[in-house]
Amino acid sequence: MVTLSSAQDALKSVYLGVVSDQLNINSNPLLAKIKQTSRDVWGKEIRKLAPFGINGGIGAGTEDGSLPSSAENKYVQFVSTLKNLYGTVEISDKAIRASSNNAGAFVNLLNDEMEGLVKASQFNLSRMLYGDGTGALATVVSYAGGVLTLSSVKNFVEGMVIDTYVGDNAVSALCGLRVAVVDRNAKAIKFTVTPSAYFEAGQTLYIQKSKDNEITGLGAIFKTSGTLYGVDKAIYPWMNPYIKTNAGEINDNMIQVAIDELEENTGSKVDFITCSATVKRAFAQYLTYFRRNIDVMELDGGYKALAYNGIPIVSDRFVEDDTMYLLNTDEFNLHQLCDWNWLEGEDGKIIKQVAGYPKYTATLVKYADLICNKPNGQAKITGISSSVTNPLA
Repeated sequence: MVTLSSAQDALKSVYLGVVSDQLNINSNPLLAKIKQTSRDVWGKEIRKLAPFGINGGIGAGTEDGSLPSSAENKYVQFVSTLKNLYGTVEISDKAIRASSNNAGAFVNLLNDEMEGLVKASQFNLSRMLYGDGTGALATVVSYAGGVLTLSSVKNFVEGMVIDTYVGDNAVSALCGLRVAVVDRNAKAIKFTVTPSAYFEAGQTLYIQKSKDNEITGLGAIFKTSGTLYGVDKAIYPWMNPYIKTNAGEINDNMIQVAIDELEENTGSKVDFITCSATVKRAFAQYLTYFRRNIDVMELDGGYKALAYNGIPIVSDRFVEDDTMYLLNTDEFNLHQLCDWNWLEGEDGKIIKQVAGYPKYTATLVKYADLICNKPNGQAKITGISSSVTNPLA
């Protein structure tokens, strides 16, 4: 007979390892390339010494002259708070009782719930990876007839729950709304219920309860001002990545210039390129027009990618339109207090009844943040045309 105790054992011993692998490796090809470590985690923070420049104690001299003066390595300290990543599954008491005498039915029930949790978690982990840590999804353009038109719907999918803010202030009547429909052509969404208040242009939408609580993604690393990990970019210019704007039509030279800039100025070796789908298609078109083979690589996690001089080029839905990132993933670490685990009570139970409701929940948790050790060893190209001129036309 299936019981809550046997269900807990299954979640701990059977599902946890599989789910961890799916989230760490199969969520996103970039995340699969990034090393995960528990080093430099101190309490609730990540504190890491980041070297920059070179040791100054070198020089050339005469046979009997004085030796070079010592000049130690230069460091700054990166400080970032561990972000709290959660995923919750919910099973009704009725569903548990209905399948209590049928182990197969209960396994199917757990499988369905876990697949839903993994799918939602993979979506949000990938989105955070390219975000700026604020959790901002889009801004409101207009609202009429229950249809909310947004600046972008790239970060939206049916079923997600959102909050609405004006600056740092939540609009309580527009929080906790669940998305029912995403119209990608019109850049609009609808909710499962009609909101009790009207949206106004300029308001910002976030994942529920996530504002300013997400991991430090590429959006934060590639900001051209402010601070990163507590370090002022204006004081330390090496905290600024290479950025090329208004790039135009894609070609080998455009990519190679960025790679050369990183290698010559920072010693950074690009090993991963990620871009929007329009850029990937333009690159494939460019290769076709110039009668070159389109090389395909297979990456960890089963991902397939185009290649440039042995470097994989992967498209990702969360990369901004007409944009390409050229990254040295050796300089990234996902620092974590622990790997994915179930949230346990003092009694060791992971499945708990929701107070006042005939249903049970279990919550998956991870405390982590993304650190880029050498921001100036990364590159971004924007304004890439979505098509390439045929040289034979």
